[in-house]
Amino acid sequence: MTAVLPERSRTTAALPEDTRRTVADLMDRLALVPAARTAVVAADRELTFGALRAEAMLIASRLTARGIGPESVVALALPRGAGLVAALIGTLTAGAAYLPVDPKLPAERRRYLVEDSGADLVVTAGPDSEPLAAGTAHLSLAELTAPDGTAGSAYAPVAVSADTLAYVIYTSGSTGRPKGVEIGRAAASALLAELEGAGIAATEGGRVGWNASPSFDASVQQWVRICRGDTLVMIDEETRADPALLARFVDEQALTDLDITPSHAEPLLDLLSEDGGPRPLTLLIGGEAVGLELWRRLAAKGAQGVLRTVNLYGPTECTVDSTAGWIDGADEPHIGSVLPGLRMRVLDEQLNPVAEGGSGELYLAGPRVGRGYRRRPALTAERFTADSGADAAYGGRMYRTGDLVRLLPDGRLGYLGRADGQVKLRGHRIELPEIEAALTAVEGVAEAAVVLLDEVHGAPGLVAYYRAASGGATAVTEGALREHLGAALPAYMLPAAFVALDRFPTTTNGKLDRAALPAPAAASPGPVPAAEGLTRSQELIAGVWAAVLGASRIGPDDNFFKLGGHSLLAIKLVSRVRAELGVALPVKAVYANPRLRDLASHLDTLVAATADTGTDAATARQDS
Repeated sequence: MTAVLPERSRTTAALPEDTRRTVADLMDRLALVPAARTAVVAADRELTFGALRAEAMLIASRLTARGIGPESVVALALPRGAGLVAALIGTLTAGAAYLPVDPKLPAERRRYLVEDSGADLVVTAGPDSEPLAAGTAHLSLAELTAPDGTAGSAYAPVAVSADTLAYVIYTSGSTGRPKGVEIGRAAASALLAELEGAGIAATEGGRVGWNASPSFDASVQQWVRICRGDTLVMIDEETRADPALLARFVDEQALTDLDITPSHAEPLLDLLSEDGGPRPLTLLIGGEAVGLELWRRLAAKGAQGVLRTVNLYGPTECTVDSTAGWIDGADEPHIGSVLPGLRMRVLDEQLNPVAEGGSGELYLAGPRVGRGYRRRPALTAERFTADSGADAAYGGRMYRTGDLVRLLPDGRLGYLGRADGQVKLRGHRIELPEIEAALTAVEGVAEAAVVLLDEVHGAPGLVAYYRAASGGATAVTEGALREHLGAALPAYMLPAAFVALDRFPTTTNGKLDRAALPAPAAASPGPVPAAEGLTRSQELIAGVWAAVLGASRIGPDDNFFKLGGHSLLAIKLVSRVRAELGVALPVKAVYANPRLRDLASHLDTLVAATADTGTDAATARQDS
């Protein structure tokens, strides 16, 4: 029998517009959780709910003393840890909104987020942290939390309205500039209530993994769980990147819920067994389309009692999750039905509703539609339009998602793809024109185009095409392009391959013909030519790199990530090393040793350690 959400989550009718005002605010719910219960588990420390509220209250009082309150924006430039959670809750307790600024982002990107948002304050990891923007006040987390010798006051969040700004999260921009999405307090509170009502956030006293980057809106769905009394377990970067470590972490930390993208779920599935931690593990999967093969694997794990998996879909502009559907072997892939805080409109090109079985563009209306784009009134007016539905509330708006869907029975939706230049890669929403703008900003580049291909070095990836300006004073090299983009864009937006063209193919009307762009050159099927002077271990690693990256020639000083490597290819790399060389290389070693010569040296160390262990074991057997 098909597993579906409760009836109220399958209807296309949402709650009334004023229902958002009756949903308890997240901070009010947080105040009611027993003080002794564990709130946060992180590598650096653990916090009970009592300790979290006390620290948040101290932060809030110091923010308030600096004039920070409702509609203020506090940029949190903090690594994942208990301090990030305390600062986030403290900011909301003060009535202000938070702006996540992931320290892993390039410096130029972090500066842009702070300046474009008009942030009132930047909270940093330490007093020596480099300022992100001139003219904006900076304060370290230690300064916000330093004891002052006075008795802590009772937890008392600043009163806010339903529309008070809760957070600003930036997404890729089609104009070349990322845009900040504004979400109100009631919308964030309704998200949690709807996940509970749909039976997704259902475990009492759950242990929820915080897996997403703070700058990615899926992180909101993860941290809000703390407000219902669940324990938030921070997953460190090393564990996130290594499927074997993540599977062990899930069991050792007794996680009940894990949010993950399809790309990262795929290598994890076979590592999750029936006899592991709490089962079934609730897997919240989203961020990109789930293919048929992965859908069936997830359904099989569900039948074994290992997982209960829900497929979630939603744009940042509509408060993270807009639709949900349980993954079951009886179904083909779908994105479920709309959650009750939203109403869906599936419209054709003339903005007429389509009938069941028809396809069109998805529009979303209702209380969880965001406030708009920060300081971008024209763009907000373009994407957030008047609600045309027959059941539209007076003055209601709907958001144009740009996603094409098919209307299935029972209000479910089948995802068909994008109607514009936006793509999803490893769970990240990417506007291709933003990468193209960064490319054409490089001196000597006259024209550029970027496409997403299903197969680039064995995995989906971005390919950048460029044409050098004739007679340019500066030669354009792939290395220079990688260096420029690496300083301006997040790692997930960096192309896996670059292709130089003398001219771009065009259609009959003179526009770029993306379908006619040539595929990047494939790696030679034979052994990779070794650079001069490679050691034996370097030659072995170079051969594996060539197979994984599709490179035709690799030298000792080449960098795995500068050649197009990314998290999924790093996982493939360690699998190939294990299969071909018989060495268990952890994924973190690839990040710590991205140069070929350094990784080969590390490999030699592992081989020597393995040999010593084997010798000791043999000696012990002989002695016995």
